[in-house]
Amino acid sequence: MKGQMDTEMGKIVVDEDVLGKYAGSAAVECFGVVGMASVNMKDGIVKLLKRDNLRHGVNVSIEDGKLVIELHIIVAYEVSILAVAENLVDNVKYKVEEYTGMEVGRIVVCVEGVKVIN
Repeated sequence: MKGQMDTEMGKIVVDEDVLGKYAGSAAVECFGVVGMASVNMKDGIVKLLKRDNLRHGVNVSIEDGKLVIELHIIVAYEVSILAVAENLVDNVKYKVEEYTGMEVGRIVVCVEGVKVIN
């Protein structure tokens, strides 16, 4: 499914991969987020993704004309998961809406793991 906006000059269509990469980039900028996670449902294994694969930790869909973003993250050890999640939601919502012009209806944060940082 692709995001689209109607403007006075015509229609703008944004691929969900672009939206996913953008949301993933905004997510990893947040304090306490170590990175995005890829979950192998078959094996139940969580893998920390490299910077160029951020899209795999993000699911984007559209419900009632609004974006629904699901983020799979790994958080740093000894940080408040609640504080990280609230900051993450605010940051991703602001950046995606500001730069795409599309409305975010909901953001779901799935904490897939915790990593100790030296």
